[in-house]
Amino acid sequence: MVLPEIRLLQAAIALAEELNYSRAAKRLRIDQSTLSKRIMELEELVGLRLFERNHQVVELTEPGRHFVQEARHALLHAERAVSSATAALRGADEVLNLGRSAYIDPYLVSTLLSIHLPLFPGLKIKQWSNYSHELAHQVALGKLDMALITAIPDTPKLNLLVVADTPIYIALSRDNPLRSNEELRLEDMSGQNWILPAPHVNPHLHEMIQGVSSERGVAAAEVHHVTTAEEASELILAHKGVAFMTRGNAWRIARDGVTMRPLAENRLRLVTKLATRADNKSRLVSEFVRAAGRKLISTRPAQQGRLPLAG
Repeated sequence: MVLPEIRLLQAAIALAEELNYSRAAKRLRIDQSTLSKRIMELEELVGLRLFERNHQVVELTEPGRHFVQEARHALLHAERAVSSATAALRGADEVLNLGRSAYIDPYLVSTLLSIHLPLFPGLKIKQWSNYSHELAHQVALGKLDMALITAIPDTPKLNLLVVADTPIYIALSRDNPLRSNEELRLEDMSGQNWILPAPHVNPHLHEMIQGVSSERGVAAAEVHHVTTAEEASELILAHKGVAFMTRGNAWRIARDGVTMRPLAENRLRLVTKLATRADNKSRLVSEFVRAAGRKLISTRPAQQGRLPLAG
């Protein structure tokens, strides 16, 4: 049996995930004609039609669905083989690829990085940064072993361990009358200039805030979108805005005229989870998740849920 080359597996996986030749080719950094040739070469090699396609639509056949599922595993093992060999050269026995968002509480990241596994004394943790929804996608595809993700809906493709559940924090100017409240309600936000994470930062969180607000009849005077805490700080002061933020980001900018208050809204909470593939059979990953659960429970600060009010 002649086995397909890695480049052919990559072509099939990309086309199966994008279901569009243009997007798949762009992702692989090749032109569409090259992608088409690779798919035809692969189908000829395996003797099966893996895709049904015309100029508008690309669909996986049933054999194609099974092929791509196993191809993902094969590609993952090939990538791990290279990673493992490189790690061995550098003195590490095992490498665990951990995704994290820049919006994740640094305490959670440092806790995971401090984990030592007796069965894997040479473990090296390699960090990858991205937005939470992108990290969830990368874990589901097997590109990452696990990831810390926030405000991402459950999916059967992932096993999810809740590691933190905190309120959204509202960052606002110190001359905003709302600062007299120890905590804020969603209704308090009515008529304010809202500063929200841009949709591409976390689509689910953005939709959740907009959806709950609409149901409650709470509307903003204006809505601004940002990708960083520093951008939010500027808009808070320039437009007397109220920024919906993670606790860590709000705390970072709570100075020079900006303060913060928790949003007391049960339907708008930031749940952070440690995500792994549902079909992951790696002993390393299983041991690490168990150790993470134990350590986070035993070391979580008693007052983690509340920070002193900054002015």
